Amino acid sequence: MTQTKQKLLIIEDDPGLQKQLRWSLDAYDVVVAGDRETALAQIRRHEPAVVTLDLGLPPDAEGSTEGLATLQQILALAPDTRVIMLTGNQERGNAVKAIALGAYDFHQKPCDPEVLGLVIERAFFLNALQQENRRMQQAQSDSPMSGVISRDGGMLKVCRNIEKVAPTSASVMILGESGTGKEVLARALHALSPRASQRFMAINCAAIPENLLESELFGYEKGAFTGAAKQTKGKVELAHGGTFFLDEVGDLPMALQSKLLRFLQERVIERVGGHEEIPVDVRIVCATHQKLKDLTASGRFREDLYYRLSEIVVTIPPLRDRIGDAALLAHHFKNKFSAQESRAALHFSSEALAAIEAHRWPGNVREMENCIKRAVIMTDGQTIGADDLGLSVAEEDEPLNLRQVRDEAEYKAIIKALARVDGNIVKASELLGISRPTMYDLMNRHAIKAGA
Repeated sequence: MTQTKQKLLIIEDDPGLQKQLRWSLDAYDVVVAGDRETALAQIRRHEPAVVTLDLGLPPDAEGSTEGLATLQQILALAPDTRVIMLTGNQERGNAVKAIALGAYDFHQKPCDPEVLGLVIERAFFLNALQQENRRMQQAQSDSPMSGVISRDGGMLKVCRNIEKVAPTSASVMILGESGTGKEVLARALHALSPRASQRFMAINCAAIPENLLESELFGYEKGAFTGAAKQTKGKVELAHGGTFFLDEVGDLPMALQSKLLRFLQERVIERVGGHEEIPVDVRIVCATHQKLKDLTASGRFREDLYYRLSEIVVTIPPLRDRIGDAALLAHHFKNKFSAQESRAALHFSSEALAAIEAHRWPGNVREMENCIKRAVIMTDGQTIGADDLGLSVAEEDEPLNLRQVRDEAEYKAIIKALARVDGNIVKASELLGISRPTMYDLMNRHAIKAGA
C-alpha cells in the first residue's frame, strides 16, 4: 500500500535549480513556481505545509524586495506554512528581515542537499505536530462535560461557566427555551461539585398540582391531611448534602415562594402538619424558560426570592443559534437510536442534512431527539431522507468547502471595501489591511475590474 507523498512547493526562478531541487527532494510531491503570482496560485491550489522560497525573484532577481513580499503574502494566505528562505545574497540583514516576517529558516546558496533535506523533513514534522495539537485541543473543547454535545462557541462558554461555578456553594439559575437541556446542565453541575457523591433531586414545579406541591417539596407528618398515613420526607429533605433542582421555578405558586425564600434564608424546613424545624444542607439549582425579571416586574414572582436564586445566572442558547450543533446532534441521535432499535448502519442524505441545518427547531434538542428517533424507526432503507424527517428541504445549502467559503468571503470583502471608498484601490487596500500588490492580485483572481 503506497503512502501519499507530502506536498512541497519550490519557488525558484532558475530552471536549472528547479530541476536540481526536484531531483534531490524526490521523497516529496514537488510543485514549482518561478514568480510570486504563480507561487500564490500554487499555495491556493495545493496548500503545501512546507515551501522553499528564493529571496531573489523577478522583477528584483538581484535584490530581496520581491522575495520578502512573496513571503508576507504566503503567510497572510496560509499562516501555518513553514517557509524556508534560500538566497545567494550574502547580506545578513535579509536573513534577519525574513525571520522577523515569519520565515521558518534561512539558508545560503549553494545548499547542501542533505542538510536542506533534514531541514525540510523537520519542518514537515513540526507542522504535523502543530496540526495534531490543534486537533487535540479541539477534541478536548468539543464537549467539556458529560451529556453535553456541542462545538458551538456560545455553548462551550456556558459549559466553562458551569465548570467554574460547580465547586462553589452559590445558587445557580439556568435560563433557556424549553428543550435546550437545562436539566442536563444541572446534573453536570452536580457531578462536578463536591456534592457529587450525594443525591441529586429534581422536581418540576409546572407538573405538580399546587395543592400537592408543598408536600412534595417539604414532606408531611402522619395525619396532616386525608390519606397521610405515615410521615414522609419531601424532596428538599431527601436531597440533604446534595443538590436540589427546581425546574420551571417560574410556575411556583406565590404562597410557596415565601416558604422557599424562608428556607433559603434560614436553611430549615417544616413538614406539612409539623412544627419542628429541620435543618437541611442542600445546594439549590433552578431553571425556567420564562423571563423571571418580567414576572418580578408584574408581581407574579417575588423579587427577593429572585435575587436569592440568581446568585449565578447561566443562559443556554437555543439550538438555532448554535453553529454546527444541529448536524452534530442529529448524527449523535441517529447512532444512539440505530443501536437502541437494532437497526443497521444508517446515514443521512445531503438533502436531509440541509433540512436539519435549515430548520429552526423551536423545540430545540428535545424536538431534534424525537425527530431523529422517528426517522430511525420509520426509514425503510439505509438512507434517512428529508421526507423521513418530515422537514422541508432547504432551497440553498451553504457551502462547506473551505476554499469556496474563503473565496466568497474575499470577494464580498473586496466589493464592500471598494464601494466604501468609491473605487479608490489604495484606500481599499488600507481598509482591508493588505498591500496594493496583494489587492491587485485578489482583484485579478476574482475578476473584479478597477472601475467596477
